[in-house]
Amino acid sequence: MKIYNTLTRQKETFTPIEEGKVRMYVCGPTVYNLIHIGNARPMIVFDTFRRYMEYKGYEVNYVTNFTDVDDKIIKKAQEEGVDASEISTRYIAECKKDMEGMNIRPATVHPLATQEIDGMIEMIRTLIEKGYAYAAADGTVYYRTGKFASYGKLSHKNLEDLQAGHRDIKVTGDLKEEPFDFVLWKPKKEGEPAWQSPWGEGRPGWHIECSVMSKKYLGDTIDIHAGGEDLIFPHHENEIAQSEAASGKEFAHYWMHNGFLNIDNQKMSKSLGNFFTVREIAQKYDLQALRFFMLSAHYRSPLNFSAELMEAAKSGLERIHTAAENIKRLQKAVDAKASDTKAACEKGMSAEEESLYEASEQFQKKFEAAMEDDCNTADAVSAVFELVKYINTNVSSDHSNAYLQKLFERLKTLCDVLGIQLALKEEALDADIEKLIQERQTARKNKDFARADQIRDELAQMGILLKDTREGVTWKRA
Repeated sequence: MKIYNTLTRQKETFTPIEEGKVRMYVCGPTVYNLIHIGNARPMIVFDTFRRYMEYKGYEVNYVTNFTDVDDKIIKKAQEEGVDASEISTRYIAECKKDMEGMNIRPATVHPLATQEIDGMIEMIRTLIEKGYAYAAADGTVYYRTGKFASYGKLSHKNLEDLQAGHRDIKVTGDLKEEPFDFVLWKPKKEGEPAWQSPWGEGRPGWHIECSVMSKKYLGDTIDIHAGGEDLIFPHHENEIAQSEAASGKEFAHYWMHNGFLNIDNQKMSKSLGNFFTVREIAQKYDLQALRFFMLSAHYRSPLNFSAELMEAAKSGLERIHTAAENIKRLQKAVDAKASDTKAACEKGMSAEEESLYEASEQFQKKFEAAMEDDCNTADAVSAVFELVKYINTNVSSDHSNAYLQKLFERLKTLCDVLGIQLALKEEALDADIEKLIQERQTARKNKDFARADQIRDELAQMGILLKDTREGVTWKRA
């Protein structure tokens, strides 16, 4: 499998640290409000990548955090007059609801920053001891960026140029040694949550949180670190500096970053009025359609969100569902024709069916080839559509149940990797069918033949076939 590594700016063959296992860390959201669709893209993309790795047989230790202490959380808490933990607890629960709606599997571990403070203090102490960090007079602890020789290797920024361009921002009273030194620990402010530390009461900086949580749950060196491309600098760059200075080991072998999400070709922002939460999208669309939309482009490409593209995703998803439902409908027809349902199910495939099924394997191979090429979900989706077309033209009630089931399982397997649920429509209840039939009878009695025909059509769409006899109306499922 090839992965585009942001660190080297090229595709590389993926080789895990430990055979058969993958250690992967994905930066999660800061929980101060409902997540927006920009947050949703890395969640969906890297959940799909994880699913494919599991499809390949890897045991994936997948860690994604919740940042539950942050300036925005504190500000929200102060506005509402509640404790910051109440805000974070509320929105972690809401985030999990949205993740479930998008069919995102829970991580192996969802660590919370506030539960890992001891580990952060310990790493900061190690960095100070090694000369990579220093405590200022006000209790702030800074990372000494200039001491880390390879700073900038992920973002491909030159530290000397960065510092030269920002030396003018240093003002009187600034306790940093250099402008690009960043905060590891910040002193307590009135009304803010704080923890005891060797440098006084305070709380951790954002960057140190992910370094510590990754180390605790995955080890000093991990296979893959991922997130949105907006995190490359400074967040991921600073994570590397902290982690590698503390451990003396490479932090992550592969770095994956998804592209930005735009709204109608504009950057999403509240000021432009084009800011959408996942919850708002859920009021208009099934979140499966949002997931399908997110997978319609390569994860590293910019993705443009619009109503037209969401409608296209919705239609594409319906094509897949229709194919799956058609197979299940045909299986029922096969069972109905058979005198012994069990025998019909156990009957094997004919030679012709074996050949047809084997031919469908080409689409699974295309799917795999796309996913092997840096998780190219756009091409993987195309392969699924090719399989759908093949299914639609190569199934009928004359085929065996075994053949139909094998095709269904192949489609379901690929959809499972994409996180697309083949939720089949529930059969209409007998009572509802009888009610519609009675309504049709009443319409015919009143000579309202248009309504009677409309009801017949509605029932036909539900897979219900009517037969008018002298004794009355009989019906059966198609």
